[in-house]
Amino acid sequence: MYKKIAAFIFLGLIVYSCATVPLSGRRQLSIVSNAEVLPLSYDQYGQVLEESKVLTNTTKGKQVVNVGRRIAEAVEKYLDENGHPEITEGFAWEFNLLESDQVNAWCMPGGKVAFYTGILPICQDETGIAVVMGHEVAHAIANHARERMSQGMVANGLMGGLQAAMGENPSLTQTIFLQAVGVGGQVGMLKFSRDQELEADQLGLIFMAMAGFDPREAPAFWQRMNEQSGGERPPEFLSTHPGPERRIDKLNEQMDDALKYYNSN
Repeated sequence: MYKKIAAFIFLGLIVYSCATVPLSGRRQLSIVSNAEVLPLSYDQYGQVLEESKVLTNTTKGKQVVNVGRRIAEAVEKYLDENGHPEITEGFAWEFNLLESDQVNAWCMPGGKVAFYTGILPICQDETGIAVVMGHEVAHAIANHARERMSQGMVANGLMGGLQAAMGENPSLTQTIFLQAVGVGGQVGMLKFSRDQELEADQLGLIFMAMAGFDPREAPAFWQRMNEQSGGERPPEFLSTHPGPERRIDKLNEQMDDALKYYNSN
């Protein structure tokens, strides 16, 4: 009897803690707030910079910063026009290029972006950087890391909020946080779920278009990413990210809407 009551209470807490991604309408679990997550994100971002060779003041680094600022301005404008300026409350945008062979990039909650030099050859130019930048920033705007952290906490029975979880099991909570923001192991671009990846693709396409970058270059970028991997990918149902063909098809389906934003600039 008590187990059934506990199960109903647990289920009720999960339902109560669900939120809606304002820009897509998808429901997501959200038992932690940005007010809790952002300080941890900023601390972790600072540690990453301390442990990395930062190339932000180089020609390529300045290119990353320039694209990032344009994307951030587009995001702020888009959110304001769509009635959700609160999404970026507390954000402190920052863009850095780090020396690494990793073909990767990521955006922590709060707009903390890192690009690795290994991805720049696939980007080729500023428009390619904008494809990646828009996609990664979209993960932060859609609160994907916060959603992943909420899922991890629920899976481990940590339902009392982030501060309570830190007090109850700080080591486990820290691990969940690092995994959620994409630090450690396979970070960034290939770590989120298929739904989150496709959501980031859709939003990122709009953000880059509003920033004045041609969204028609996005499918070409993902084709280059696929070629870089040699096309050796598991079937989509076994993967944590959408197959390249599906991703490109979805981008092309959304291209007309993105071009409206691009052509209005």
